[in-house]
Amino acid sequence: MALSSVLLTTGCGSSEESGRDAKATAGVPTGFPITVDNCGVKTTYDRPPSRVVTIHQHPAELMLALGLRDRMVGTAFPDSAVLPELKKDYEAIPELAAREPSFEKILDAEPDFVYGGYGSAFAENEGRSRKAFADAGIDTYLNREYCGKKQVTMEDAYDEIRTIGKVFGVPDRADKLVADLEGRVGKATGKVEGEPEVPVFVYDSGDKSAFTAGGKSLGTELIRLAGGENVFADLDDVFGDVSWEQVVERRPEVIAIYDYAGAGSVEEKKKFLLSQSALADVPAIRNKRFVVLPLTATLVGIRSAYAVDDLARGLHPESFR
Repeated sequence: MALSSVLLTTGCGSSEESGRDAKATAGVPTGFPITVDNCGVKTTYDRPPSRVVTIHQHPAELMLALGLRDRMVGTAFPDSAVLPELKKDYEAIPELAAREPSFEKILDAEPDFVYGGYGSAFAENEGRSRKAFADAGIDTYLNREYCGKKQVTMEDAYDEIRTIGKVFGVPDRADKLVADLEGRVGKATGKVEGEPEVPVFVYDSGDKSAFTAGGKSLGTELIRLAGGENVFADLDDVFGDVSWEQVVERRPEVIAIYDYAGAGSVEEKKKFLLSQSALADVPAIRNKRFVVLPLTATLVGIRSAYAVDDLARGLHPESFR
């Protein structure tokens, strides 16, 4: 999945953006102040943040795809291989922790903005509540997938990119990136238009029960766009546990395996699923039909457009021959 054409454009910036940056040094930047309502937290920005810590990988990749490497002072919790186009920049940013860093560790980086990918980024019981950061004079932003109000869609992914673009004073870059991603989704959906929906079970992890993507997850939308149906779309959450008996009852024809660090390799997950006698008659198991997706590709961010293409090819391979 190559973002090179977009990154080259966004990384250099346009003459308009250069003029904006010049104006920023003289006073209030063009387009500011702006007020953003994020998951019920309203924040007014008088100027773009300049020292950013991202918690979880997908916010970091979104920032880098918008050419904002120079604003980033720390990352945390990588869970998939970083996109090749972003790898060099990503590795140049200090990694504060392998998982969520402590509140104190984040403060040590002296950020003025913390961007979290999962709700756990701002876990109150670990001292990282958004209020705690606000009290320390630090603005926060939570990926909208964890606002918890509704099922997220690709429009939420595009809106997330545009909102971050506005917050950082680079709306033109955000618009170009969104246009590229919309084009990629359109090509994939066009290939599978009119094809029958394929029942899909998402296997994230778990042995005694299955941890899967629910109806509020972007994964459900990605499966739909790719010509499938999440068999647990009725689960009223982003992720949740279901029983193996339920998996058997819903007879998925394809299993989408989410791949990320710390949850076992893809081969280990396949071996486990194929070894379960209770699953032997599930069509996806019987026919060994698996689609593998990096977890970061199934979340609100820059990779979700590519996940639609990967899923569509796995669900309807005949449409891509």
